[in-house]
Amino acid sequence: MTMLKSVTQPDRAQREAQTVSKAVVRAAAALGLSNRALAGILGLSEASVSRLTRGEFVLDRQAKSFELAVMLIRLYRSLDAVTGGDPAMAAAWLRGENTALHAVPLDLIQTVEGLVSTVLYLDARRAVI
Repeated sequence: MTMLKSVTQPDRAQREAQTVSKAVVRAAAALGLSNRALAGILGLSEASVSRLTRGEFVLDRQAKSFELAVMLIRLYRSLDAVTGGDPAMAAAWLRGENTALHAVPLDLIQTVEGLVSTVLYLDARRAVI
């Protein structure tokens, strides 16, 4: 008779942290963000981001950087949907002046308020029928 091992909360939390850590690195790469830019967005040191990209560091589920990583992943997914999966268009959008946001999105997302505003804007653009 085989006993099924129940998944404990620490196991689940650790897997979630690993998944978000990998996803934010992939999202940043897809958006063409430098380690410096990603560090600014997540509120981490460049050294921590460097370790994160090498898989030697995992975001802490309880830390603000984890929440910001989830927001950046959400931004990437929304932007991908809005641009039809075109990476060149997404990069141009991120680096170009946005009249609705009154700023360059890449500059905006360096602050928590700007990241949230940009995500909300993209979510609203996705919802347009």
